[in-house]
Amino acid sequence: MLNLGRCISAVLASALRNPDSSQYQDFKRALKCGTALVDFSLMAQYRSHTSDTLSYMESYLQTFNLTKDIFLDFRTSQGTRAQANRQDRELRELMGQQPAQEVHHRTLANRCRLADQERVEMSDRREI
Repeated sequence: MLNLGRCISAVLASALRNPDSSQYQDFKRALKCGTALVDFSLMAQYRSHTSDTLSYMESYLQTFNLTKDIFLDFRTSQGTRAQANRQDRELRELMGQQPAQEVHHRTLANRCRLADQERVEMSDRREI
């Protein structure tokens, strides 16, 4: 949990950094929920507590419980996961049919760049 606490706030902040006007409140709520969870977990690691630290923890827990439902809206169902897996298989088969001879003449940097482009293509095709 400590490693999660070190990076989750930064990851959420960078992933949610440019919301449009319709997403602003949802993004703000997601950041608030993640921050409350991290703060609670860090406070829970103290070896001893005072009434102040316990009240902070209670506040963080209440904030988390009030805002956690934001993630339920974006939860994937089994059907969505199955569809994404099926599309991945189809894309791998489609990309596997490309000529393999091209790969041998590429440098490592070019292969990495092309692999990144293929990941973006797969992501774009999934969104369609």
